[in-house]
Amino acid sequence: MERKEFIKRYLEFFHKKGHKIIPSASLIPEHDPTVLFTTAGMHPLVPFLLGQPHPQGKRLVNAQKCIRTTDIGSVGDSSHLTFFEMLGNWSLGDYWKKEAIEWSFEFLIKELKFKPGQLHVTVFAGDGEAPKDGESARIWQNLGIPGERIYWLGKSDNFWGPAGMTGPCGPCTEMFIDTGKKPCSKTCGPGCSCGKYFEIWNDVFMEYNKTAEGKYSKLKQKNVDTGMGVERTITMLQGKKNVYETSVFLPVIKRIKEIAGIKNENGGQENSIRIIADHLKAAVFILGDEKRIHPGKKDQGYILRGLIRKAIRHGNILGIKENFTEKIAEEVIRIYQEDYSELSKNRKFIIEELEKEEALFRGTLERGLKEFENICKKSKNKILCRDAFLLYQSFGFPIEMTCELADEKDKKVDVNGFKKEFERHQEISRQGSEKKFKSGLADTSEQTTRLHTATHILGQALREVLGSHIQQKGSNITAERLRFDFSHDKKMTDEEIKKTESIVNEKIEKAMPVKREEMTLEEARKKGALAFFDGKYGEKVSVYSIGKAGQEFSKEVCAGPHVQNTKELGKFKIVKEEAVAAGVRRIKAVLVS
Repeated sequence: MERKEFIKRYLEFFHKKGHKIIPSASLIPEHDPTVLFTTAGMHPLVPFLLGQPHPQGKRLVNAQKCIRTTDIGSVGDSSHLTFFEMLGNWSLGDYWKKEAIEWSFEFLIKELKFKPGQLHVTVFAGDGEAPKDGESARIWQNLGIPGERIYWLGKSDNFWGPAGMTGPCGPCTEMFIDTGKKPCSKTCGPGCSCGKYFEIWNDVFMEYNKTAEGKYSKLKQKNVDTGMGVERTITMLQGKKNVYETSVFLPVIKRIKEIAGIKNENGGQENSIRIIADHLKAAVFILGDEKRIHPGKKDQGYILRGLIRKAIRHGNILGIKENFTEKIAEEVIRIYQEDYSELSKNRKFIIEELEKEEALFRGTLERGLKEFENICKKSKNKILCRDAFLLYQSFGFPIEMTCELADEKDKKVDVNGFKKEFERHQEISRQGSEKKFKSGLADTSEQTTRLHTATHILGQALREVLGSHIQQKGSNITAERLRFDFSHDKKMTDEEIKKTESIVNEKIEKAMPVKREEMTLEEARKKGALAFFDGKYGEKVSVYSIGKAGQEFSKEVCAGPHVQNTKELGKFKIVKEEAVAAGVRRIKAVLVS
């Protein structure tokens, strides 16, 4: 079964079960400072998992594009990827374990035609903080899965969340397909790295809230959050041994081999080919996103640059000396452009950014590798922080690349020392991509809610001061500040900044009501609501109006959350205005009591 047919069947199956199909959200979380990228289908749904009504109802389903770097060191094995598509169905306080598990079983067996004997499942074994999930085990047994194919695992395997220190969480049940390989040992089972059991689906039952004291209390709204990997599942459906043998990777891998002049790759070449295919696919989707991320020195740009440069280094290992990334990008765009129109729309930007980054890095790659060899000769077992920083500053080697190179020579890198040196010299703190990716649920505190509402007032104020061409290009909100990106081709004057700030504070002082309504996108536009990210909206949307009916200052399509009245905001202060890309400016602002 091909990818498109598989996704279509999944969406139609759950649509028949009363789920509304919602579109894939942007790879760049709009209002979630805890993550750099959308790592799962649940990320854009955080406010609704926490109780805010969703305009489409309590049952949702979609195919979401995702980026994860937590397992980036495993890329090249049979199943781990940086970019992937995740199918998900959600219950927002509606159905529970019985329906979720029974529908999972029905879809796997009746729709995808997996044999019941191939299916192995895991359930939560329980501990001192939360009881064992006997309910899920009984449901599986009632479906005909015998006890010997139900595995009881602990929190690290079968308990999702919370994403941070506190928040919604709960036990999960994972589904694995037995590939038919012989077990590697007597203890071999789901979760074993030998490849016998291939994980394809996870049903999470969010029934607890972990408090700051570490206690698990029952949630008022219990949610079902599921995730089914497209690439992993079609690997099993197409009878392949790993994700790289499927139809979504074969054209890309074929092109890499052609460029490198490889006819029959060896083991080492195979790993480099897979890394190039994975990393450049991820880079294409990041560049193709409407948020227009450029390779850079922090946050998403830093990850993007690292992916491109690692792919180039592995191209160098294969003997590719000329620029090649744009040729691979063309293959990726061709495979996915029908489903993700932004790739075709932003094709020129994707190709140009890859060409620029490759030209920039290729000029220093060979010299950097020679310097690394010199460093290794003088070091014993460890690459010092000053040497790692030299490779970064003089040759453009991300620390992850230096770590990979060092690992190939059985050496360690002083990563902590590098980070301190990095911050001290660059005055940049990206806080570690690993730390950010371990988070998940957005900060929905009072502070971020206030700042979220302030972005709406700021956007309209900018349109009044600078002109109607102003469009939001993205935002990022933490508890301390808001960051608002908008379309404008020149630096704001001091007078324009002061006037914008004055308008925002004037609207705050007027104590204007904030109202939420649900309607179709067409109805929202007829009523004058602004909507800047067309591709991410479903049949119904939430519209937030600021001001009395008929006299609204701002009206926008948005997922929330927001305050009920502008008087809750406090005083608004713009602290910085700067350029972030061609034709895009950025404002950083705070609210003070």
